[in-house]
This record gives sequence, structure tokens and C-alpha cells, in this order.
Amino acid sequence: MSSSGVKYLRVVLGDQLSLATPSIRSFERSSDTLFMAEVLEEATYVRHHKKKLALVLSAMRHFAADREADGWTVDYIRLGDSATPNTLTSEIQRAAQRHGCDAIILTMPGEWRLLQAFQAWIPNCGYRVELLQDDRFICSPDEFERWAEGRKQLRMEFFYREMRRKTGLLMQGDTPVGDQWNFDAANRQPPKQGLSPSQPLSFAPDDITRDVIDLINRLFPDHPGHLDPFWFGVTRDQAMQALEQFVSDRLPQFGDFQDAMVSDQHFLFHSILSIYLNIGLLDPLQVCQRVERAYRDGHAPLNAVEGFIRQVIGWREFVRGIYWLKGQTYGNKNFFDHQNPLPHFYWTGETDMACLSACIGQTLDEAYAHHIQRLMITGNFAMLAGVDPFAIHEWYLAVYADAYEWVELPNTLGMSQFADGGVLASKPYAASGNYINRMSDYCGQCRFKVKQKAGPDACPFNYLYWDFISRHREKLEGNPRMGTVYRTWDRMAAERKAEVAADARRFLATTFPR
Repeated sequence: MSSSGVKYLRVVLGDQLSLATPSIRSFERSSDTLFMAEVLEEATYVRHHKKKLALVLSAMRHFAADREADGWTVDYIRLGDSATPNTLTSEIQRAAQRHGCDAIILTMPGEWRLLQAFQAWIPNCGYRVELLQDDRFICSPDEFERWAEGRKQLRMEFFYREMRRKTGLLMQGDTPVGDQWNFDAANRQPPKQGLSPSQPLSFAPDDITRDVIDLINRLFPDHPGHLDPFWFGVTRDQAMQALEQFVSDRLPQFGDFQDAMVSDQHFLFHSILSIYLNIGLLDPLQVCQRVERAYRDGHAPLNAVEGFIRQVIGWREFVRGIYWLKGQTYGNKNFFDHQNPLPHFYWTGETDMACLSACIGQTLDEAYAHHIQRLMITGNFAMLAGVDPFAIHEWYLAVYADAYEWVELPNTLGMSQFADGGVLASKPYAASGNYINRMSDYCGQCRFKVKQKAGPDACPFNYLYWDFISRHREKLEGNPRMGTVYRTWDRMAAERKAEVAADARRFLATTFPR
């Protein structure tokens, strides 16, 4: 029996695979039981990419096996083990009964859907249940709410500075290293010939992972994406190896080319560490401290290191704060009243638009695309084409291995689709084909002509951009960051405006047949 005299069932969820998770931090081998469960409902509430499912289930099984090897009592439910239809809460309750537990300890889940399920179940489950705040993040929801209180606008840049001060990362006393907070202006180089980044570290599937792959092929044959090759790390040790390889090989050029897109380079200089951070295999502060050390040691330039750290302690923490601050109805926001369904080619990559075909095809292959591919290709197109923001949200949540609702929903609804009307972003991230041509090599292999503004051979992004600007003038022209855009639109000839409207109608009627 534990020193407190209480026998605990300690629950770990699939994205809490860390010994720092509050529910297991004080685990006592003499009395406590670690409980983990694979639940059909969690695998299917959206059609998760097969490679994402393989990552989560294999990492869960490895985590449980490692704890058992360390002398923990582990109760692990695999898909198909339960004789009755299972939910997460029903499996937790049955496990507590099996082990004669007095109390259950949970760590706050990362999404409203699960939190609501826990809150509905706890009062009548028959056990004392402790629901602990997840303090593996740098900023708690309560701290974020205090920061946000009284502010007319919530801007990541100012929040990020507070996180720099709090963590001491890239600081000299109260002054940022380099005498400025943000080096993003140096991180927008377009791709150039001869880039030869190393590939992310890959790991051959072991017996546990091969069993998971067989299970997914059997149970989820209709889920999107490809399982082979499966190369993700599934343990903390492998995630740490991936971190070290990124710091050594790709971090020095990460900053310069983090916005670039190249059709035959799926990863460029990106870290691919978000899949390990968001599942719990890596600690965000430890990762940032390792990256900072690369700068202090002279291995990586300041613009690369600051840009990486800003993504982790700035943007990642900021969107989580927005998610919990804005509540359960945030996902229903639809500022532009967009109603079009998600185009079918988002599930196949079969479109004549080379940029979309490349980004979606890569997504189906890898369960990964970097932030500019998501924001300025698949997200930009969905917004310009009037796709229902909830539909594109569900797609992002399903297809990316690093997508959990707390991080994905604000990125999609707020930044990518501007569906919250400016809570998260200061303006819509809308762009024509010119941006894509500048930052990628996609346009050179496209059947559409990026330099052509009108007609059936023109890049659809060109006329969809101006049609979007025209359609939403009433909502956008008061935005101070949109003034130049509307002045340009107003100078266009009536004939050109008519071409824009006609081309957009033609394209949208073909893309969304009624």
C-alpha cells in the first residue's frame, strides 16, 4: 500500500507519453496501477491517417512495455481486447474495479471533447477522481487567461516575449540576445538550386510496430494515407536521437529556408519534432534549451535558433492558450460564412494544380507537411474557395501525425481560415499564385500558368484571391492591414473585375458541382 494508504489507478492518454505527466509523476510501484487503453472511438472520431494511428498506438505500447520492464503494474487494453463495446471512461472504470483501486488520477486531456466526457462521467463513476492540470506546457491556461485579460487584441509576438522572459531562452538579463526579439525577416528565403538537406532520422519498425501496422491494415483499411514506409520514432530514446540529428544536420539552415517549398523535398531543413513534442516523447523546454545551446556553441545562427524557439514557446503555447480561453464553441466560428464542402481531391491529391497535388500527395505519404504548405497552399486554397472551415479543420486533424485539437483547431480556424474574425491573426493569410511561385518550384510543373491572370489556363489562385477580396469587402476593408489591397482592387478596370468574377464562378462551379 502507498504511504497515503490509497491505491491509485493512474491513467495516461495516448498523447501523454512522458514520465513528467502529472498523473504518473508520483507513481508508487508497491500499490499503483498504470492504465492505458486503445479505444475504437478515439481512433475513428475523425478518419485519422494510417501513419498517425501507427505512431500513436506503437508509441503507447512501447511506453507501457518500458514501464512494465521497470517494475510497474500495467493494465493495457488493446483494440479488440474488450468483449463489450468500449469507451475510454468505461474502460477506466472497469480497470479500477479489476485492481481494487480506491481512486483514479487523470491528467487534463488536450481537447474539449474528452474533457466533457470526463466531466460527465466523474460524478457517477463511484470513485474519487483527481483531474490534474497538465503542467508539461510552459504556460498554463490560467496563466494565459491572466495575460489575455483586458487586452483588445491577442497577439502572439507580445505573448512570446513573455515566454522568453519566463524561460530565459535567448536572453541576456532583460534584453533579448541580438537586441531584437524576432528575426523572422531573415527566414523567408525562396528555394534555390542545389539545396541538399539531410533526411529526418528514420527508424525501422520493430515487432511491436509491425503488429500495430498489421492491426491498422486490418481494422482501418479505408482511412486515408499510406503506412509504408513507416519511419517515425516511437520511444523517447528515438525521439531524442531525432532531436540530436536535427540540431547537428539541419538546424543551421532551418531559419533561412523554413518558408520554402520544393516538390521533391518533403522535409527540407524542418525538424519534424512536432510529432514527438505533441505526443509527449519530447519536452518542449528541454528541446528549446538544446537548440539554444547550439547557438551558444556557435553551431547554428541566431535567426535559425530564434525562429525555432519562437515556434515552440511562442506559437505552440499561444494557440493552446487560445484553444482553452475561447471555449467549446470556438470550433463553430465561421466569420466569412463559407459553406462549400471539402473538395474530394484533398483525400486523393488528384488535381491539376501542381502545388495542391504536391502538398496533399506528400501529406498522404508522410502524414506531414510543413507550416507554409499547410497555411499558404491547402489552407489558402480552402479559404479562397469558400470551404466550410469546420470541414478543413476535420481534414487537418485527421491527416497530420502531429495534429491534436488543442494545437490544430486554432491554427486552422484562426490562422489558416480567419474564421474567428481576427482573434488569433491580424489579417487573413490570403495570397495569389505569385507568392506560391516565389516560395516554391511548384508552378514550373503546373498545367496552369502562374503569370496569366485570366482565362481557363490562368492559375486559379490568381482570380480566386481577388474574388475573395471582392466578396468579403464589407468585412475586411476596415482592417488596417488590408487597406493597400483594396486600393489596388479599386484601381482595377471594370473589365478586369468582371474577368475575375467570371473566372471564379466558372472554377468554383466545376470544383463544387451542385
